[in-house]
Amino acid sequence: MPREARDPSDPRDWLRRVRSNLARAQAGPASDDVLYDDLCFDAQQAAEKALKAVLVAMKVAFPKTHSIERLVGLLREAGLAVPENLDEAAELTRFAAAARYPTWYEDASREEYLRALELAVRVARWAEDVVAREWRAGGRD
Repeated sequence: MPREARDPSDPRDWLRRVRSNLARAQAGPASDDVLYDDLCFDAQQAAEKALKAVLVAMKVAFPKTHSIERLVGLLREAGLAVPENLDEAAELTRFAAAARYPTWYEDASREEYLRALELAVRVARWAEDVVAREWRAGGRD
């Protein structure tokens, strides 16, 4: 049976990916072989995709970037009131690439993982609310 096509211009499809990354991050280390770095990467991806979902909902073009700070800046430039507490999510950007490969950096700690998860959840919840509001305002569903 063919799979349903996804639409990158639909912010709800972006939020579907957010929920997937967040679920993996929230599942925590299922075994000793799971690195906190990988869970932090999923948290970063959830926050990044959540911000991109809002940009898509607002029809704001964005560059290929993993920078949370840049994405928040684009939302503000577009006139959206972004809560100041989302600025802290810029901490997640460091997990976008370096956390995925062996590096000279120390592995992420449990505390860093819990912080990354907290930030990702904060961004994801905010984005879900904004996208729902934008979607309704556009006369959809």
